[in-house]
Amino acid sequence: MGRVRYRVTDLHGLLVVDKPLGLSSMDVVRRVRRAAGHCKTGHAGTLDPLATGVVICCLGKATKLIDRLMGLTKVYESEVDLSAFTTTDDREGEREELTVACPPSEAKLREVLATFVGEIEQRPPMFSAIHVEGQRAYKLARRGEEVELPSRPVRIDAIELLRYDWPIAAIRVICGKGTYIRSLARDIGKALGSGGHLASLRRTAVGDYTLATAVDDARLNDPITAADLLPMPE
Repeated sequence: MGRVRYRVTDLHGLLVVDKPLGLSSMDVVRRVRRAAGHCKTGHAGTLDPLATGVVICCLGKATKLIDRLMGLTKVYESEVDLSAFTTTDDREGEREELTVACPPSEAKLREVLATFVGEIEQRPPMFSAIHVEGQRAYKLARRGEEVELPSRPVRIDAIELLRYDWPIAAIRVICGKGTYIRSLARDIGKALGSGGHLASLRRTAVGDYTLATAVDDARLNDPITAADLLPMPE
């Protein structure tokens, strides 16, 4: 695969995109790059194809800010299916069926959610982009290899229960860098004695960048100009 050639342009700033279902974060970057005349472009935080919502694209000199922006607090709204675990910890994986004789009450669910707030140890999903001996974990998992990723500390600032209608619990999560909502869904299920996997996920904010400032995917069909960009933070 050849090296990407970037054009020197006057485009330096941020474009917040509301990523649609089915595209990867890099798919969004490629679309932004084309619309921006092949300006150097990167993103400040991955969203899986299953997820939708805020992806911050950094253009030109703003690419130097990617690491800083990735450290901002994130807000997610998700639906957790408590009826089963899956091999990928989301709805795309093979279901591991189980029988829940008595679905947990809303009070029990709220009690369990509270235990995940704060600094916690979290094991990333087996199907993730984390490097294992030079290879992505998901590539090893797809080949049928056992991938046991070690737990690591993450920060969860708040979890709000938006609604609960067995087996779906809709939650809003405010968290720090490196938190996997798929892992959270799995671990909530384990703590409840039920199943647990991610049925849907939408990122509504990264720091002060929200869906209110985002453009939709259709906007990327037209050229991007300097007037479309948010200024680089100081």
